[in-house]
Amino acid sequence: MHQNFTPNDLVRLLYRETSVSETLALRAVLTEDLEMRFEFKTLFSAFQQLPKVTFRPSDNAIRRVLNYSKATALESHI
Repeated sequence: MHQNFTPNDLVRLLYRETSVSETLALRAVLTEDLEMRFEFKTLFSAFQQLPKVTFRPSDNAIRRVLNYSKATALESHI
């Protein structure tokens, strides 16, 4: 069965959001379809240029969430 993939599928592949079967199918298509391979290489190049960010909440934000959790847990027992 031939499956039509979109650029969105290629983005999902870049971010490892495809299932195993989708990944295998997309890789097969990329080996056969020059247009799709060019599109993937273009997306991959852009993907590599994106800044790599990690998010870490401040200690104050964590403390506030934990305090809120404690307060609401006590309210539910009252």
